[in-house]
Amino acid sequence: MELKFEEELLVIPGAESQLRLHRIADELSRRDIDAVLISDHANLFYVTGRIFCGWALVWADGSAEYFVRRPSTLHGDGLHRIRKVEELPGCLSHRPARLGLELDLISWSAAERIRAAFGEGVEIVNASAAMRAVRSVKTVMQIDLMAESGIKQTMVYNGIAKLYREGMSDIELQIEIERSLRLHGCLGKFPVSGPDMEIFMANVLTGENADVPSPYDFAMGGAGLHPSLPVGADGTIIKPHNPVMVDANGNFTAYMTDMTRCFCLGEPPAEAARLNTLSADICRAVSEAARPGTAAKDLYELALGMATDAGAADYFMGHRYHAGFVGHGVGIEINEGPVLAPRSRDIIQEGNTIALEPKFVVPGLGAVGVENTYAVTADGPRLLTLSPQNIVQFD
Repeated sequence: MELKFEEELLVIPGAESQLRLHRIADELSRRDIDAVLISDHANLFYVTGRIFCGWALVWADGSAEYFVRRPSTLHGDGLHRIRKVEELPGCLSHRPARLGLELDLISWSAAERIRAAFGEGVEIVNASAAMRAVRSVKTVMQIDLMAESGIKQTMVYNGIAKLYREGMSDIELQIEIERSLRLHGCLGKFPVSGPDMEIFMANVLTGENADVPSPYDFAMGGAGLHPSLPVGADGTIIKPHNPVMVDANGNFTAYMTDMTRCFCLGEPPAEAARLNTLSADICRAVSEAARPGTAAKDLYELALGMATDAGAADYFMGHRYHAGFVGHGVGIEINEGPVLAPRSRDIIQEGNTIALEPKFVVPGLGAVGVENTYAVTADGPRLLTLSPQNIVQFD
């Protein structure tokens, strides 16, 4: 007997699905785009709750159609089975006059195939910013899933001090942290957007390696273990009184939280403790100031001002290389909007989920600081990463 396995294409509840589609529709209407054709995995997941090979077409009236190549087991309303994108326009009752594509994310050849498939009379425009804007404001369901990730990530962090063994290197500690993450349900995947960022499940920095610049757009660097992934732990032995910074994966629900904490073998140096406390103070001040309507660039200036007043500007967000931001949106991907940077045009909105990471790198000392994820609400910040923020000594 032949067994048939069928799955509904849409995984998210109907009301939640409609809310997301209408948010996309509102953004398309605001930008005078008739429809957006989505193939990026993060955007497909936002719309459907799953990853598949194909496209989702969301119209400016809030309706959607789905064009699936693989897997063949999917079914549902508005689903079309096609083999290639050239078949897509023939499935439509009418063609959009202005079609949005994720031109920041798809290849030139993919865009040209779509342009040729739709033919003359259809204007192709870039809808990447529209999708980024939509995804930067989370629904209640998304924030609840992030809170769940934050609870599980906190459980892992609260056990890190017990993972240390005498003579460990940074990468050996990282492996134990990653094992704990997976045992607590971490999905392992650390999704990032764009070509300028790559990262594995965790980033552990100690000693002089913390001051090694990385080619990636991260607050912290590190040489890494190989030129193919030049970031993070490099095999440095953890030494007494050298802070160890841990920035580990918070992806437990496909909506991730971002958290950094510091540890130390023995008593941390006074300067490390001072700067770590300063980092936590900046997080509190910036998160409290991150109210709807606030300019993201003003939040960056607040953080930089506090670091400058404390005499730590030279070490703020790096030393040999200074990252150009102090916080970023987080959710399905680790680098969403808004961005808290000096030239950011983003305005804080209720529903933003922001990772604040005011970190410091001091030559001869290493990296210190905390990172917390907050949800922006009308009543103030909601902290989603709950592990203690002081430097914790290894057991």
